[in-house]
Amino acid sequence: MHYVTVENLTKAYGIVPLFNNISFHVNEGDKIALVARNGVGKSTLLRILAGKETPDAGTVWISKDVTVALFEQDPKFDEDRTILENIFHTENPVITAIRDYEAAVDAAEEAAAEGREDDGQSISDALARMDDLDAWSFESKVKEIMDKLNIHHLHQPVANLSGGQRKRVALAQTLIDIGFEHQHTLLIMDEPTNHLDVEMIEWLEHYLNGENITLMLVTHDRYFLDAVSEEIWEMERSELYSYKGDYANYLEKKTARIESELSSIDKAKNTYRKELEWMRKQPKARTTKSKSRQDNFYEVEAQAKKKIEDAQLQLEVKMTRLGGKIAELKKVNKSYGDKVIMKGFEYTFSRGERIGVIGKNGVGKTTFLNILQGLEKPDGGKINIGDTVVFGNFSQQGLEFKEDMRVIEYVKTFAETFPLAKGGSMSASQFLELFLFPGDKQHTYLSSLSGGEKKRLQLLVILFMNPNFLILDEPTNDLDLPTLGVLENFLSEYQGCVLIVSHDRYFMDRLVDHLFVFEGDGEIRDFPGNYTLYREWLKANEKKGKDKWGELGKMKSRGASTEVVASSGLPVTGNHKPVTGNQRKPSYNEKREFENLEKEIAILEAEKNKLEESLGNMPFEEIQKASLRIGEIATLLSDKETRWLELSEIV
Repeated sequence: MHYVTVENLTKAYGIVPLFNNISFHVNEGDKIALVARNGVGKSTLLRILAGKETPDAGTVWISKDVTVALFEQDPKFDEDRTILENIFHTENPVITAIRDYEAAVDAAEEAAAEGREDDGQSISDALARMDDLDAWSFESKVKEIMDKLNIHHLHQPVANLSGGQRKRVALAQTLIDIGFEHQHTLLIMDEPTNHLDVEMIEWLEHYLNGENITLMLVTHDRYFLDAVSEEIWEMERSELYSYKGDYANYLEKKTARIESELSSIDKAKNTYRKELEWMRKQPKARTTKSKSRQDNFYEVEAQAKKKIEDAQLQLEVKMTRLGGKIAELKKVNKSYGDKVIMKGFEYTFSRGERIGVIGKNGVGKTTFLNILQGLEKPDGGKINIGDTVVFGNFSQQGLEFKEDMRVIEYVKTFAETFPLAKGGSMSASQFLELFLFPGDKQHTYLSSLSGGEKKRLQLLVILFMNPNFLILDEPTNDLDLPTLGVLENFLSEYQGCVLIVSHDRYFMDRLVDHLFVFEGDGEIRDFPGNYTLYREWLKANEKKGKDKWGELGKMKSRGASTEVVASSGLPVTGNHKPVTGNQRKPSYNEKREFENLEKEIAILEAEKNKLEESLGNMPFEEIQKASLRIGEIATLLSDKETRWLELSEIV
C-alpha cells in the first residue's frame, strides 16, 4: 500500500534552504533511517510529514487510511495532568477502561505502601469493565510498555518529571497510540534512544521489529539503526540520497558516490576551461548554434563549480602531560538515604585508560563522575587526584551561559587563541570553522542553535581547556553521525584518560578497554572487555544459571591499578582474573593458545583498522573486497575474543 508521496519539497530558514525540491515515496512496511549533519533539516522534514510544520513549496500527500504518529525529541504534554492522563489521552471505551484499571491498581498499591486500607471496589469495577470490552490483550501490551520503560507512580504530574522521565512517558504514549490505532500507521521517531538505558533500547528494537508498522526515524545509535531499519536516506547539500542496506553499506556506497561526483567535477572543470575560452572569443551577435553551446556552457560551469562538502571535524588539541599519579579512590562510600551508590569502592587509574560506565538509569553513574571530579562529596573514603590532572567534563547539562550571546563571543570568554598539538596557536574563529561553524554561523545567538550544534560547541569549549582526563556523560546524544565518527577517531588516538557514560553501544564498543558495571546496591563490577562482550557474557551466564566469573571485578577488594592491557584491549591483571573456589591449573597447550590468541587478535585488529582507514581513498572496485575482508575479520575477532575470555578464566 502507498503511504506517502512527497514532490519538490522545499524549506528554508533565511537565505540557505534546508532542502530543495526533494521528492520521495514511502510504502507500507518501509523502515527508513534519515541521517545528516546537524542543522540540515532532519527534524523539520519529520515535522512537515506529521503536519506540524508547513513547507515553503512542494506537496505532501498522505493516504487517508494512514495515521501518522510523531515521537519528537522535545515532547509536549498537558503539564497540569498526570502521567496516566497524558498516556491515555484518547477518549475511546477500551482506552478509558484500561486507564481506569491502571489508576485503580496504582491507587491500591500506593494505599498498601502507606499502610492504608483499600476496599477494592475501584479495582472490582475496573475488572468488570475490562471483561465487558475484552480489553485484556491490549492491556497486556500496555503493561509491557510501561514496565520496560520503567514508568510507575502514574498519578504524578508530568510537570514534576525529569527530562529522561518525560522522554520515556512520551515514548510510552506513542507506542500505546500506535498499538491501538488501525493497522495502517506511519511511525516517525526523532532520536528515540536518547535517555533510554541499554536494556530499554534493546527492548525497543525487539518491540519495533515485532510490530507491523511502517517506520521513519532519525537516530545517532548505529546498532539501533541497523536493527530496525532497512534503508538509509541521507540529506546533503539540499538533496536526498537513498541507500538500501545497513550502516556499513551506506558508508561504502557514499564513498563511491563522492568519488564519482569528484571525478565528474574534474571532467567538468577541464571542459569548462575550454568553453570559457570559446565564450570569451565569441562576438555579441550569436547564431542559434552558438546560443545552444552558450546554454550548455552555463550547465558545465555550474557542475565545475560544484563543491563536495564532505566536512570533517578536525580535532588536534595540545594536551597537558599526565604525571605518574592520576587518580586513586580508596574505600569510597556514597548513599542517598536507603539508596546505596558506592560501597567500599577502590580503584587506581592508569595513564591512557579508556573506561566505559554502564548500568540502569538511576544507579548512580553521574554521581560517580561528580565524586571523582570533586563536584560532590562522598560519605566516606579518600579520593586522591594527581597534581597534573586537568578534567574536561562533557556533562548532560549542556552549555551554561548567563545571558544570550553570539557563538564567537561565548568562545572568547574562555580564550582568544588556543594551542595546537603541532605547535603554534589558532584563533577562536578559525577553531570554530574546524568545528563546522562557518563565519555567518559564528555570529548566531546561542539560543538559535540546534541541540546538536550546542553539543558540538560544548565539546569545542571543553577541548579548549586543554584537558588530559576527559569525562564524557552521554556525549552521543544530539550529535550527528559525521561528528560522532570524527569524535571516535579523536578519542581512539587520545593519550589521556577517558571515562565514558553512554547508552550508545557502537560508540562504547569502538572505544573502551573495560567497563565499570553499576549493578545496584553499591556493587560495581570491573568487566575486562567492551559492551558487546559483556552482553555475550551475560547471556552465557543466564543459560548456565550462575555467575561463572564468581567475584570477577567486584571492586570492594581492588587494590592495584590496571597496568597491563592485552593487545585485544582486554585488561590482564590479577584484579581482573575470576576468583573461584575450585580453579584448575592451565595445561601447557592452553597457556600457549592463550599467548597466541593475544598476538593473533592484535594482528587482526591492526589489519581491520588499516582497511577502515583506507576505505575513503580506495578505488571503487577495491572497496567491496575491503568491506568483505572487514566483515571476515570482525567474525574472526569475535570468535577469538570469546575464546580469549574462556582461557583467561584458567590462565
